[in-house]
Amino acid sequence: MASKHQLSLELPDSNNIHVMRIADTSFYDENLPVDCATLSITSPGFNKARNIEVLKGFNLPLNACTIGLQSTGCQQATQPLPDGIYVVRYSVSPNSKSFVEYNHLRMTQTNNRYYNLLCELEMGACEPDADIKERLLELSMIRSFLDAAKAKVEFCHEPEKGMELLMYAKKRLDRITSAISCTTNC
Repeated sequence: MASKHQLSLELPDSNNIHVMRIADTSFYDENLPVDCATLSITSPGFNKARNIEVLKGFNLPLNACTIGLQSTGCQQATQPLPDGIYVVRYSVSPNSKSFVEYNHLRMTQTNNRYYNLLCELEMGACEPDADIKERLLELSMIRSFLDAAKAKVEFCHEPEKGMELLMYAKKRLDRITSAISCTTNC
């Protein structure tokens, strides 16, 4: 019997570098059981997924310990979750036929760098001076590259192109950060 469940997940973006949230947004056929619900997460740079048994309707905050990136010191503090592509698969019995899979581009650390650079701008509610305007244009371009990276990975199903765009945006952020630190410290 084919499952009539409509499986769906929500992976909202967050500014918390230590936590990733995954929520079940599925519609379940009330006439079919929901057995063996499993969330599988493959972290960036890994080939093997971490399987987590879940119950339907779950809303999980996950950290480096819960997804297997950190195995010690979990009671004291967790390491930041790396930016990159997380492959997230949710399945119910029969798990080989009833599943949904997402490529999720996590860019939390990069986005936080971007937002911090915006915070450093001395702006008012008026036309900015030429230096600030130039920096705003560069930040706007970087935002476009970040948005394009996310679109390539999550909507266009082109993970390599998305990662290439993310890495390019990071290089541009590095250049701005270097320019700011040079004007402050030089």
